[in-house]
Amino acid sequence: MRTLCIAALAVAILLPAASASAHFQEVLPSTDNFGEGDSELVLDLVFTHPMDRGPTMEMAKPTRFGVVTEAGETDLLGTLVEAPRDGKTAWKASYKPAKPGNYTFFVEPKPYWEPAEGKSIIHYSKVVVDAFGWGSDWDRAVGLPVEIEPLVRPYGLWTGNLFSGVVRRNGQPVPFAEVEVEWVNDGSVAPPADAFVTQVIKADGQGVFHYALPRGGWWGFAALVDADYELPDPEGKPKPVELGGLIWVQAVDMK
Repeated sequence: MRTLCIAALAVAILLPAASASAHFQEVLPSTDNFGEGDSELVLDLVFTHPMDRGPTMEMAKPTRFGVVTEAGETDLLGTLVEAPRDGKTAWKASYKPAKPGNYTFFVEPKPYWEPAEGKSIIHYSKVVVDAFGWGSDWDRAVGLPVEIEPLVRPYGLWTGNLFSGVVRRNGQPVPFAEVEVEWVNDGSVAPPADAFVTQVIKADGQGVFHYALPRGGWWGFAALVDADYELPDPEGKPKPVELGGLIWVQAVDMK
């Protein structure tokens, strides 16, 4: 009996820590303001838990990776090269904006089977980069199944700015959508409790949410919805699918 109690206590201690870490598909550029002095833009694609600084999950080569500009969509899948992170497969790409404009980079990863949650995960992620001070068209939609439309310009943000967005599914607002938020921890912050790892927002009836950026660095916003279809697990049994629409923004300290 004592052995069973100890085992139960161990599970009770471990479960909150495991549930506190949310999965985030990163697509992070070397800068969100590309200028004359920049030789090229480097983008890192990693599937991880940003605030906890891991663990990193294995990321298969994406189904789609590209950039959307005023000229349309450009396929960049062939530019990806493997860039392992913590012993797991991750990806990197280089790109040089040819002219002023807003460049929305996006990734559609292959489904990731999460045994702890009993479902597959597909997180459609994007980030907007301004080139040469263009400053407009920053709310251009990619057309992803689940997508966050920024209501605030998603770059040139000071720490403390209020970021707002609309959660859309197939182009339509998602009332009362749940949005998870995490900061890409550089090692300078130790969350005092599990609740501080992943911030959680509930959008309003029009799918609109707000969040004040409390610290400089990269922030990920993940709107999560259940898919209306299932995918087979490793044993071939149909299981639920979680769809995520992510956007990344960077806050900069005012000095």
